[in-house]
Formats: sequence, structure tokens, C-alpha cells
Amino acid sequence: MSEALEVVTSLPEDSSFMDERQREYFKQKLKAWKADILRESRETLEALANESPNQADAADRASSETDRSIELRARDRQRKLVGKIDAALQRIEEGTYGYCEETGEPIALKRLDARPIATLSLEAQERHERREKIYRDD
Repeated sequence: MSEALEVVTSLPEDSSFMDERQREYFKQKLKAWKADILRESRETLEALANESPNQADAADRASSETDRSIELRARDRQRKLVGKIDAALQRIEEGTYGYCEETGEPIALKRLDARPIATLSLEAQERHERREKIYRDD
């Protein structure tokens, strides 16, 4: 009979890179993050649906439309973030999570803890950003 996995609430760093406990920690962290985003999205949609579009004052209508536009842009960014979270969860299942897509080297656990959807090591990310800046400045 197999035991249920313990709920890992802090990053286990005392073992080999991306062992079962670390994968479980990141899986739980990513799923909780996704659940928060989806809950916030539902709340936003409910608030927007309940908002009265009939405002007499033109300035109030304009302000309301601006607020709605900003909120919808934020939701769109979060929708894209959910896609990145799903991709990270898929990498956990495939056993490739935590390894740099560019170099194949392990991504630092502290970086993954701060940015669990990271796909590049810090060094590879910095190279990528420098290249982006060079091409953007041309």
C-alpha cells in the first residue's frame, strides 16, 4: 500500500535536485497560484456583469470604461499566465521542470520559488534580455 504524499509547505532544499518532494512542492504552489487567478477572474467578471452601464454623467461613464478596460487587460495577462502555469505543470509531469530550456542545466531553486514558471536559468535569462535590448535599440 502506498502512503499519501505529505503536503509540502516549504521548499525542501536538502535533497537531490527536483526530487519527488520538490516536484510536489512546486506542483502545489502552481496549482494554488492558478486557483487564486481563476477565483479573481470569476470575481472580476461578476463585478463587471453587475456594474450598471447607465451612468448619466459623461465623465463617470468615461472613468468607468477606462476602469473596465484596465481590468480586462489585467485579466488577459492573467489568462496568459494560467497558460504558463499549465505548461509548468506539464513539465513537472514530463520530468523536465526546473531545467533551463536553453542550457539544460538546473534552474536555481530560489529562482523557481520566486518565479515557478521560469524556463531559463538566471544567466540564460540575462543573456536573453541583453539580446532583446540590443535588437530593440537598433
